[in-house]
Amino acid sequence: MASPSVEQVISLAGRYNLIPVAVRLLADMETPIRLFQRYAERERAFLLESVEGGVQWARYSFIGTDPFLMIKGKNGTIEVEVDGERKQLNGKPVEELKALLRGYRSPQLEEMPPFTGGAIGFFGYDLLQYYENLPAHALDDLGMDDIRFMFCDQIIVFDHIKQHILLLGNVHIKEGDTDEEIRRSYHEVCSRLEATAGQLQEQGPRENVNARGIPVNLEPKDIQSNMTKEQYIANVEKAKEYIRAGDIFQVVLSQRFHIDTEVSPLHVYRVLRTVNPSPYMYYLKMDEEIIVGTSPEALVKVDGGRLETRPIAGTRPRGADEAADKALAEDLLQDEKERAEHLMLVDLGRNDLGRVSEFGTVKCESFMEIERYSHVMHIVSSVTGKLREDKDFFDAFLSCLPAGTVSGAPKLRAMEIIAELEREARGAYAGAIGYLGFAGNMDSCITIRTIIFRKGKAYVQAGAGIVWDSVPEKEYEETVNKAKGMLKAIRVAEEMFPPEPKPDHVTNQDYFFEYNPK
Repeated sequence: MASPSVEQVISLAGRYNLIPVAVRLLADMETPIRLFQRYAERERAFLLESVEGGVQWARYSFIGTDPFLMIKGKNGTIEVEVDGERKQLNGKPVEELKALLRGYRSPQLEEMPPFTGGAIGFFGYDLLQYYENLPAHALDDLGMDDIRFMFCDQIIVFDHIKQHILLLGNVHIKEGDTDEEIRRSYHEVCSRLEATAGQLQEQGPRENVNARGIPVNLEPKDIQSNMTKEQYIANVEKAKEYIRAGDIFQVVLSQRFHIDTEVSPLHVYRVLRTVNPSPYMYYLKMDEEIIVGTSPEALVKVDGGRLETRPIAGTRPRGADEAADKALAEDLLQDEKERAEHLMLVDLGRNDLGRVSEFGTVKCESFMEIERYSHVMHIVSSVTGKLREDKDFFDAFLSCLPAGTVSGAPKLRAMEIIAELEREARGAYAGAIGYLGFAGNMDSCITIRTIIFRKGKAYVQAGAGIVWDSVPEKEYEETVNKAKGMLKAIRVAEEMFPPEPKPDHVTNQDYFFEYNPK
C-alpha cells in the first residue's frame, strides 16, 4: 500500500506542488549493488551510499535513473533538456539551476528518508569564476562541464536498518488542479511504483566476486601524469616563495594521473566500497562520463536551516592493534604542523558559514577529534550555523566552494596561484558532488578520492597542502600515494572481473537491445 494516502496528498496540495509517495518492499535478500545492476547500463543513473565512522553503513542507499530533466553548463552556455527536448541559455549555470529547483515545493514527511527526489550531480572546481575575478587555467583538456545535474522524481531507497526497499515517486500538482486531477496523478504514480515493484521481484542479475588471490602491483609505467616530478617540485618551490612573501598561508597543489582501462566502472565502485568505505560514496553515470568516488569529506550540509561543514586535515595510518592505533592517534594530535593546518581550515570554515548564517550562531560543535576509517585516521572538526532567512542552500554552498582543504588560505589568492601553477583545469576535481532536494535540503561532499571514466581512460587527481616548511619531495610522494590508492582499485577490478567475450552476432533482437552495452 502506498503512503501517504491520496486524501493526505490532496490536503498537502495547497502548500506543495510535488509530493512524495512510497511503496515498501521486503529486502532482506537484496543488496544495493544488486538493485543498481539492473539500471547501470542506462545512459543516466546514480547510486549514493555512505559509511559512518568507517565501520557502519548509514541507514539509506539511494538509486535513481531516467531523469526527467538534465542541466549542464560550460563557459556561460547552459543546456536544459526536458523529456528529450533541449534548449540553450546564456548566464550563470548555478542561477539557472536555482531557478529550476525553486519551481518545486515538496514536504519533508515523517517516515520518509532525507532525500525523496531532486537534483543529483556535480559542481566543478572553477565555478567560482562566475562570481569572482579569478584567472582561468591555461588549458582545459578534459573540457568537463562547470555543472551537470540530473533531476529525478522516482528513486529507489534501500533502508539498511529495516531491510526494506522504498520505491519513491512524486505526484506533480499543477496550479489549478482539481481534487479529481490530483487523484488521477496519484494513481498514475502508484501504478508506476507497482510496475517497478514487479520488475524488482523478477530474477535480477547476479555477479559474484572472484575469490582467487589477486597479486596487484602497480608499476610507475602503468600511470601517466599531466606533469613530471620535476615540474611538480618546481611548483611547490614557487608556492613556498609566495608563502614567504606573505601572499598566502597555504595552497593545495595537485597533479592529474590517468591509466588506460576497459574495466566496468561499476566493478571499480564495488572494489572501492569494500576496501575504502567512506561517508560519501557515489556512482554517477551521465551520458559519456562516469564518476566513481569514495570521499571522506563533506563540503556543506543543509537540513532544516542547520548548516554544517566538517574540515578534515591531518592523517595517520591505522595501527596494527589497539595500542598502536592509540599511539598513532596521540602522535597525530601532538603534531604541531598538522594542528596548525587543521586550525587554519577550521577558521576558514567558520568564515565561510559566517557569511550566510544568523549572527552569533556559528560555532565549533566538535574540535580536533580523531575519526577512524578502514585504513587511516583523520583529525576532524564540525562547524555549524543557522542559515539566515534571506539565504538558501545555494548561498551556503557558494560560500564554501571550493573547500579550503583543496584550495588554500586565503582562498581567492590561493586559487589564483593554483591557476598559475596548474596549467590544466581541474574539472570536477576539488569541486562538489551531492544532491539538492526538492524539499529544500542538500548534502554535498568534496570531489576527492574520485575517478572519472571517459573514452577508455580513468583519471584521478590528487593534491597536497603546501605550507612554509613543506618538503617538495614529500609533497610529491603524497600526491602519488593518494592517487595510487584509487588506481589500484581499477587494477583489482580488472583482475576480479575479466571482460566477458562478446557474441559475434545476436539473432534475438529483443535480447540485442537489452545487451547493447554502452
